[in-house]
Amino acid sequence: MHQSRGADNQIPQPNSLGRVFRRRRGSGSNVRYRRPVKTNPWRYVSLSVRPSVGGLCILGRMEKKRFEDLVALVARLRAPGGCPWDHEQTLETLRPMIVEEAYEVVEAIEDGTAHELAGELGDLLFQVVFAARIAADTDAFDIDDVVTAIHTKMVRRHPHVFGDAEIATADEVLKNWDELKRKERAEAGVSSPKGLLDGVSSHLPALLEAFSLTDRASRVGFDWPSVEPVFAKLHEEIGELRAEIDAVSPDRARIEAELGDLLFAAVNVARKLGVDPETSLKRSNRSFRRRFAHVERQLESGGRTTKDATLEEMDALWDQAKAAERT
Repeated sequence: MHQSRGADNQIPQPNSLGRVFRRRRGSGSNVRYRRPVKTNPWRYVSLSVRPSVGGLCILGRMEKKRFEDLVALVARLRAPGGCPWDHEQTLETLRPMIVEEAYEVVEAIEDGTAHELAGELGDLLFQVVFAARIAADTDAFDIDDVVTAIHTKMVRRHPHVFGDAEIATADEVLKNWDELKRKERAEAGVSSPKGLLDGVSSHLPALLEAFSLTDRASRVGFDWPSVEPVFAKLHEEIGELRAEIDAVSPDRARIEAELGDLLFAAVNVARKLGVDPETSLKRSNRSFRRRFAHVERQLESGGRTTKDATLEEMDALWDQAKAAERT
C-alpha cells in the first residue's frame, strides 16, 4: 500500500518496483521503508526500522494514522499530479483485487500473526476507500455515504441493541434480520427476491454458495435433524456417482452432475458440524503443499526428482511427512 505523506507533505514514489526508503524529517533515527509485496504498484507494506536496534518492527514503532489520513492519502493518489496507475483504475478493475484481498484476510486469520492480519485488513480497507474515491470522482457517492449507509443499517438491523425489541438467541437474530431486510425493500419500493434463496448471490465461490443456500433454507426448517442423515446422503451420492462411472456408456454430463451432488452433500456435512467448508478445504490444500514439498526435498537430498521416483517411494515419503505433522 502507498506510504502516507511525510513531514514535507510529499509522498515518495517507488523506483520501479524496487525497495525504496527515505528518512522522515523530524523522526530521529527512524527510517521508513516501503517494500513491494505484490505486482500492483500501490501494494506496499510499511516497515519501521530503528538502525540502532537493527531489526524490523512492523506496526510497533509506526506513527499512528487515523481513518481520515487514509481517505486523504487516496484522494491525493487520484488527484492531478498523483499516481498515474491509480488514475487509470475503475471499479471494474478493482474487482479481482478486492476478492484477492478478502481471501488474504481470511488466510491471515487462519495462519498469520496479529501483525500480518492488521496488514491484510489494511489492504482490504484501502480497497474500500479506493473504490469510494473512484465513485466520488463521478459524483456517485463518497466514503461518508459508505460509512453512513452501514452505520444506519446496523442500527436498524439491531433493534434488540438500539431499540426496545427483545431477541434472546442468535437464531432469532438471523430470522429477524431477514424480516427487517424484506421490510426495508418494501418501504424502498424495491421488489424483494421471489424466493428465500434468491438473496444468495450466484457469483459466490461454489462451496460458499452451497453453504449459504442450505444455511438460508435451514432457517425455515428445511434441514436434516442431525448430521447422521447427511452422512447417509453422502454415501447415497457416492453410490450414484459410482453407478454413472460404471455405466456401459458413461455420460460425462451425468457424472459431473452426480459429482456435484456429492460435493453438495459434503458441504452439508460441514455445515451440520459447524465447520466452514472453504476453510476446511483450504487447510487440506496447505497440508498437500507441505507434504508434497517434503517429498520433493527428500528426493532432492539424494540427488533425485519426482520423475525418478516410484509411486511407492513417494507414498512412503508422504506418510513420513504426515507422521511428522502429528508428532
